[in-house]
Amino acid sequence: MRKPIYLDNHATTRLDPRVLEAMLPYFTEKFGNAASRNHAFGWEAEEAVEQAREQVGRLIGAEAKEMLFTSGATESDNLALVGVAEFYKEKGNHIITAPTEHKAILDTCHMLEQKGFRVTYLDVDKFGSIDLNQLADAFTDKTILVSLMAANNEIGTLHPLGEVGRLTRERGVLFHTDATQGVGHMDLDVEAMNIDLASFTAHKIYGPKGVGALYVRRRKPRVRLTPLINGGGHERGMRSGTLNSPGIVGFGAAAELCRVEARSEREHLVALRDRLRKGIQGELDFVHLNGHPTERHPGNLNLSFAFVEGESLIMGISDIAVSSGSACTSASLEPSYVLRALGVGDDLAHSSIRFGIGRFNTLEEIDHTIKRVVEVVSRLREMSPLYEMAQEGVDIKTINWSAH
Repeated sequence: MRKPIYLDNHATTRLDPRVLEAMLPYFTEKFGNAASRNHAFGWEAEEAVEQAREQVGRLIGAEAKEMLFTSGATESDNLALVGVAEFYKEKGNHIITAPTEHKAILDTCHMLEQKGFRVTYLDVDKFGSIDLNQLADAFTDKTILVSLMAANNEIGTLHPLGEVGRLTRERGVLFHTDATQGVGHMDLDVEAMNIDLASFTAHKIYGPKGVGALYVRRRKPRVRLTPLINGGGHERGMRSGTLNSPGIVGFGAAAELCRVEARSEREHLVALRDRLRKGIQGELDFVHLNGHPTERHPGNLNLSFAFVEGESLIMGISDIAVSSGSACTSASLEPSYVLRALGVGDDLAHSSIRFGIGRFNTLEEIDHTIKRVVEVVSRLREMSPLYEMAQEGVDIKTINWSAH
């Protein structure tokens, strides 16, 4: 078993060797610019890009011409939100989203609010799920866009995209989903779900970093966007710039592998995830699952270990790469805003760990992780008087800690 063990697959994934093999020729022999249509080098690159466009589109049930290539999901999210807001501002200025969205959505919404747009942030329950009735009530005659993610990057909760799409289509409102974590890990069909825009990226599906995609519906309705980047009219005039041909080829290869192997891969992830959860909770008390118990990303396990500080636990299991829920950025000591939105207290939020299980993880790695987590949590709790009191049945929340 190779160490350190990588269990942070929601942050990024290892490049699949089969994807690298597809990419390599486009760095050397097939190096043409896909926009150079006067010679064979350009035609060769353009053909490869168009094949990748078909592969990426097929993964979400879209036509090739509906896929725009970008630098990643963050750019795709920005283009979707700002592009719609600017193009449709004469029609309305109201956007609906949720407080558990990725920062690429939330920060963009905050920027739009400063420009005079109005944003409604739906409530989420203790699992991170929205209330469809609240969504239905939130629409106004000025609503132009609903943006809700497919799968949450921290807690794995899946949103009911089909039901959301039905509500938006009935009201003539555009529907965008940040599908970055959901693509390949859940059933995602833009036609069946009435999705009008969808953002995702290659490096979350075992492809290269630096290349993403935005699905933009062409018919019923035709979606229009004001571009963020101008200069040459590439990508249907919505995203100018020389295309990253090697990255796009890799994206296409990764998408095709994802589509073909989706069912077996999900079964693999669920088996490892459930083994990890049962193994930890079977040995340790006061361990809380964050996110929906069943409607969740197959490789996501977010656990809070009461009476343990998350950063201390991560340091203790330094041979295992995981992420802490106690900070949404490395410079912040604030508890995760996602967990706060669920109503998780600061104490449990600071003790949360996100395990992101992926394609290349093994049973042996999961069993080693269980063993190490149990060892380290047990050792840290031995130093905690709060844990000792909780074991004796004392309700910590009822204690008045003020000094006399």
